[in-house]
Amino acid sequence: MIGPNGAGKSTTIKMLTGILTPTEGDIIVGGMRPWKQRKRFVKNIGVVFGQRSQLWWDLPVEDSYKLLQKVYNISCSDYDNNILLFDELLQMGELLKKPVRQLSLGQRMRCEVAAAFLHNPELVFLDEPTIGLDVIAKENIRNFIKRVNDERQVTIILTSHDLVDIQEICERIIVIDKGTAVYQGMVEGVGDSYGKKRNIHLELADKVLLNIPNVTIEKENGKQLDISFDLDEISMKEVMNIISGKSEILDMKVSGTSIEQIVKDLYQQKM
Repeated sequence: MIGPNGAGKSTTIKMLTGILTPTEGDIIVGGMRPWKQRKRFVKNIGVVFGQRSQLWWDLPVEDSYKLLQKVYNISCSDYDNNILLFDELLQMGELLKKPVRQLSLGQRMRCEVAAAFLHNPELVFLDEPTIGLDVIAKENIRNFIKRVNDERQVTIILTSHDLVDIQEICERIIVIDKGTAVYQGMVEGVGDSYGKKRNIHLELADKVLLNIPNVTIEKENGKQLDISFDLDEISMKEVMNIISGKSEILDMKVSGTSIEQIVKDLYQQKM
């Protein structure tokens, strides 16, 4: 789930996890109403809120994990196997003995994400898990999420302002603005639905003067030309036919609208 600040992403996560009660309507997750059946519900979910910790501040990370093992009644074999997997994917070995207060933000978030998966939940909510992290820390967490999702078939609901998170991790996307879903579908589908703009860089055999309705000349440098247009207004075939009728096209490079620009446009349309 993505959306501008104040769109309702975190509030939605809090209702889906049972922390908040909806003021109207109904929410059913895994056959249960989260705020009504909290004890049963939370046994099968994991949660990470980027700005809040579920680990004990003054205890070594390992002690927090041992407490979570008792809380969730995790068997010793499952616990040991998970710690081995987390160490392999998140390089946590040296962190387990350190008090949480001594960890950097990136180290703490690796431990927080691992804690959310410790009891083998079926559903995990990650609310901005990579916020404020450096490139390497983000990559470690992304790789971990993808591996666990693939191998254990864990459903993951992620919120993030980092669109690389979305592109690398997610199959489906929901764009939220002011509590309303303005787009729901496959990640690549957002481009099909909203990414109708095309940018073309052309190298022509001759210098030409173009005046095509619905086509914008972005840059002109001799026989090189940068143009843009919207596929809802004019087709690629029409544009190419007009240009090739004026000059031989020696080379061309076509690019669509990036997902970052699409999401930015969606936000601006709803503001």
